[in-house]
Amino acid sequence: MATAVTHYSLPAPVFDTPTRVLIVVSPYYREIAAELLAGAKAACEAARAMYDVVEVPGALEIPQAVALAAAEGEYDGFVALGCVIRGETTHYDTVCNDSSRGLMELGLEGLCIGNGILTVENVEQAVVRAEAAGQNKGGGAAEAALHLIALGRRFAAQAAAGAE
Repeated sequence: MATAVTHYSLPAPVFDTPTRVLIVVSPYYREIAAELLAGAKAACEAARAMYDVVEVPGALEIPQAVALAAAEGEYDGFVALGCVIRGETTHYDTVCNDSSRGLMELGLEGLCIGNGILTVENVEQAVVRAEAAGQNKGGGAAEAALHLIALGRRFAAQAAAGAE
């Protein structure tokens, strides 16, 4: 017997100070990517965060693009968007694991990253997760990055106050 589980989402932050986010998207599955991107843009706009969008060929290039942009220091956070659909080979596992690991390593280095790379079994699962009017995983990834930015600013303010 399956039971319904309620998902809880933290209230999204809204910024009063300038906040810049880079959305890195792989349009390999263009329709899926467009939905993810629409959700991410809407979340940034609701938070009053400015955003730029860059495209990369595939999910494996997303962590590299984030690292390149982070080196310039112009962005407070990053949103990774793409879709990996299981195929007939083990390439799916490599792409899923390595893109996720790359983003996690960058996050552990202090970058604020929302991971919206879908890893699904089929197109139907991707559509359900990507739709801005549905599960809106693009918006969720953007909100995750925005939460991390807000948290980082909170800790920085506390550290500055403690140093006085």
